[in-house]
Amino acid sequence: MTQVSLTNLIAGARAGLLVSFPTDTVPALAAIPEKAALIFAAKQRSQDKPLILMAASAEDLWPYVKGNVNEYKVWQELADKYWPGGLTLVLPASDCVPKVMNPIDPTTIGIRVPNSAIAKNILAQTGPLATTSANFSGQPPLQTMTEIEVQFPKVLTLEYQGEISGEGVPSTVAKWTGINWQILRQGAIKLDISSNNQI
Repeated sequence: MTQVSLTNLIAGARAGLLVSFPTDTVPALAAIPEKAALIFAAKQRSQDKPLILMAASAEDLWPYVKGNVNEYKVWQELADKYWPGGLTLVLPASDCVPKVMNPIDPTTIGIRVPNSAIAKNILAQTGPLATTSANFSGQPPLQTMTEIEVQFPKVLTLEYQGEISGEGVPSTVAKWTGINWQILRQGAIKLDISSNNQI
C-alpha cells in the first residue's frame, strides 16, 4: 500500500519522491522540478512531451518564465481571468526551470494553477511541482487514486475518501508566440483568445 496521509505525501514530494494527488482536471503525477526525470521514466513518456509546472498561485510561477513588461501584462490578464483553473500557459522559460522539465525544448515551460483545494494545499507547502496526468504515456488519464496505486505501485498516492471532484478532462493549453496565443489543446476551458490578448 502506497496510499499516504497529506502530511506524508508533502514530505515525500519535498524529499524528491514521485507523488500523485487529485486536481481540478485529472489526477496529477508530480515531483519537484529537479526530479522531473522520474516522471518521464514512470510514464514511459517520450522526451519531446514536456511536463507542466503547477503551483498554488501565479506569484509562485512568474519566476519560472521571462518576458518584457507588456508580455507580463498580457499573461497576467489571462491568469487573472482563468486561474485557478484548467488552463496551461506555455511561456518562455527562465533560468529557474531545470532542463529535465522539457528536455527537447528547454526554452519554454507550461505553467498552471489548479482550481482544487487539495492540490493547492499540497503545492503551497511543496512549492511548484513538475506535473502531468497519472497514466502510462498514450493511455487515458487514470481517474481514481486506487487505479493510480495499482498502475504505479511505487508512487505515493494521497489517501483519499470519496469521489475525486476533477472534471476528468485535461487542461486547455495555450502557447505564447511572442505576439499572441496559439491553442495547442482545447480542454477543460473554452478559451476566448480576443484581440486584447495580443501585443
